[in-house]
Amino acid sequence: MSDYIIREIRTSEIYLLEDFLYEAIFQRDETNLLPREVIKQPELKVFIEDFGKQDDLCLVAEIEGKIVGAVWTRILCGEVKGFGNIDDKTPEFAISLYKQYRNKGIGTALMQEMLEVLKRRGYKKVSLAVQKDNYAVGMYKVVGFEIVEELAQEYLMICKLNM
Repeated sequence: MSDYIIREIRTSEIYLLEDFLYEAIFQRDETNLLPREVIKQPELKVFIEDFGKQDDLCLVAEIEGKIVGAVWTRILCGEVKGFGNIDDKTPEFAISLYKQYRNKGIGTALMQEMLEVLKRRGYKKVSLAVQKDNYAVGMYKVVGFEIVEELAQEYLMICKLNM
């Protein structure tokens, strides 16, 4: 699929991160989805609350004027840490696409572009946590993430950027 563009999110579009945060939640049972209010829990809202700080970065994929996916990073080392937190210098990765745009290469392209942005900004590595049975584990490995720790239900993955 080549009819999409990747660009930085605009300030006026940051509200869309609520949608993408909800879409980023791996839900095994499509017939019993979590309520949307789940994104208000401290361990989830930390990914988007007051987005736009110095270390916050976000790229979006746009098709015919519609944003269909987003990848964003931020350093989550405050009182509530992200699931993939490893230290106070490493951004955590979040990505999601609306369902009908998945498995078309857009997510991989978004991730690769964000990794380039992070390299240019001088970050040494980026981290994420992912459910072990999430199909995205394979995509993360393809773009350079490695499993560094296996938790009960998740993998902690890191991508080194100093290549």
